[in-house]
Amino acid sequence: MSTPRIPFSVLDLSPITEGSDASQSFRNSRDLAQHAERWGYQRYWLAEHHSMPGIASAATAVVIGHVAAGTSTIRVGAGGVMLPNHSPLVIAEQFGTLESLFPGRIDLGLGRAPGSDQAAARAMRRALTSGDEFPQDVIELMNYFAPAQEGQRVRAVPGEGLNVPVWILGSSLFGAQLAAALGLPYAFASHFAPEQMMEALRVYRAQFRPSVRLDKPYVMLGFNVFAADTDEEAAVLATSMQQAFVNLRSGRPSRLKPPRPGYFDTLEPPQQFMLANVLSSAAIGAPDTVRAKLAAFIEKTGADELMITCQMFDHAARLRSFEIAAQARDSL
Repeated sequence: MSTPRIPFSVLDLSPITEGSDASQSFRNSRDLAQHAERWGYQRYWLAEHHSMPGIASAATAVVIGHVAAGTSTIRVGAGGVMLPNHSPLVIAEQFGTLESLFPGRIDLGLGRAPGSDQAAARAMRRALTSGDEFPQDVIELMNYFAPAQEGQRVRAVPGEGLNVPVWILGSSLFGAQLAAALGLPYAFASHFAPEQMMEALRVYRAQFRPSVRLDKPYVMLGFNVFAADTDEEAAVLATSMQQAFVNLRSGRPSRLKPPRPGYFDTLEPPQQFMLANVLSSAAIGAPDTVRAKLAAFIEKTGADELMITCQMFDHAARLRSFEIAAQARDSL
């Protein structure tokens, strides 16, 4: 039985590598997006994080504009905007502006987490909230994209009357339930938080209510691909991401470090267990290895789309990894 061919997309954090800077990261992101467009990727999403030395996409809407201006057909969007950090009106204006500049190409994925630690969250919002208002904020934001009503006091200009697809992002059952209740597409962060993936998919599909935006459930799943011409080379290239996860979970976020052969074997058992869990939704290897793991993941989950992510130190190696993933998609 063959695996169905489904769309593949790109998730990019605009990684800042050791010895480099954000300016180079943005050039790399645009270059990767241009290649992804030629390789047939469906969309190119950037993620909001704050106070992270190795992630350059904090001003997410600005970077989306930079990438969209350098491409012509691929959809570009946020995966996602962390809505508790912002007023819904401001996000509606930002993405209304992007949709006006790049019609029919902008996506808006919304998350409930702060994308930072508590200190950075406090610096952004001044008054901390728990995210409990997230469902109401999502509804308010979507209402700003509706045609303006007579006498409406607050309007998103640009924004009103524009078709900006809204997605719910999540790594728990909360997002699955909200996406289902609102009839929205759902993107699950299985590329770093896979624990509740299968249960979240079950809940979303079982509870989904059709809406004017979507008539049936649509799921996109995050998936790590570290691909190279040999299994051995891919394993070494993946150690940059392994170091990033260990440093982040140890409270020492850093710029993306060069690969370290044998790095996994130097770790204590708890760190090895953490990495094995975090990267359980991953394909690390040569083209045949990657294709087999992608096929197994699609068959297991029934995903409608995969969001491929790959944090590699060397830009050329990263391009090659996404090229191999696209070839695997075409061969499914």
